[in-house]
Amino acid sequence: MIPVTKPFLPKQADFKSYVSSIWARQWLTNNGPLVNELELKLQQYLDLPHLLYVTNGTIALQLAIQALEVKGEIITTPFSFVATTSSIVWQGCKPVFVDIDEDTLNIDPNKIEAAITPNTSAILATHVFGNPCDVEAIDRIAKKHGLKVIYDAAHCFGTKYKGKSIFAYGDVSTTSFHATKLFHTIEGGAVFTQNPEILKRMTLMRNFGYSGVDTFSEIGTNAKNSEFHAAMGLCNLKHIDQILSKRKELSQHYEMRLNKIEAQFQVIQADTEFNYAYYPVIFRSEEIMLDCMKELELVQVYCRRYFYPSLSALPYIDKVNMPICDSISKRIMCLPLYHTLTSADQDLVVRIILRTQNYRKKQVLKIANYGTLLNGSTGMVVNGN
Repeated sequence: MIPVTKPFLPKQADFKSYVSSIWARQWLTNNGPLVNELELKLQQYLDLPHLLYVTNGTIALQLAIQALEVKGEIITTPFSFVATTSSIVWQGCKPVFVDIDEDTLNIDPNKIEAAITPNTSAILATHVFGNPCDVEAIDRIAKKHGLKVIYDAAHCFGTKYKGKSIFAYGDVSTTSFHATKLFHTIEGGAVFTQNPEILKRMTLMRNFGYSGVDTFSEIGTNAKNSEFHAAMGLCNLKHIDQILSKRKELSQHYEMRLNKIEAQFQVIQADTEFNYAYYPVIFRSEEIMLDCMKELELVQVYCRRYFYPSLSALPYIDKVNMPICDSISKRIMCLPLYHTLTSADQDLVVRIILRTQNYRKKQVLKIANYGTLLNGSTGMVVNGN
């Protein structure tokens, strides 16, 4: 079986050494020493001044919205994981969708200003599949209209834009360390900000709002993470450069082998050091994509319709037409991509996709030729004429 993804796992002995230290201390959660060590090493690796390790990427978004005191309408993308929109609604705000750029798959900054109203307070954009948004354009719009900027950078570990971690942009940036991500802590996430006051607020919010043993200074939640999760992160961080290098190698192999496929591929923002988090393919039609998925599943190769459906179709928000996103979300499929995937596995995936595409082309050609034969040779009445 070839799944769409597999988590990277370190040597058991490495993880067990951290677990033994947890057993010795009997300190399991509540900002333990391994959590602090992971935060420090992540800061060093990412070359960022501040970050907080939290429970997951969803609560990271909720903390960002709460800490920035965002109210009313938040302009966002319809092409993202459901948590992007659900976090907005969960916080009592209204998502206002802006369609995406058909090349980068990120929110189209040229369409943002038309969606701004007196009730707009923020822009929450997703760096789709680790591809940076047009952060300069979004920053200009936000400053012009007095808006906060939050980035859902769940896919972005290892991505740099103009020499800096993509997590450095926006008022608050968030990420996920879920097991499906190229850097994971089993479950986990983080928030990033350049603003020390916002960091302080999120630090308090992460731990119920505690500011002392018996005092509270903020409304808070339980966004802490455990020593066991931090241990996995510390193990995996030792291998991150190897993981990033392998994903680049695998992605380049797909690119070379898929050069004859009739499909669209995501255009990566200029000046980007990309992390190759996913390998999406956008087929010419939903029917071709579904045929490819069906044929792949017959040999136990499992891809994913990601992201599908468009978030503008969620049942708990007002329906809105997003033509580019609606079209792409129906035609996109992410191919298997993980550390232990082999080139032979990839070649199998590519062969099936090409075979399916070529079979469909032959069928279409046969139908066209048959129609020509009927029209030109028999004098049959066609289309009622």
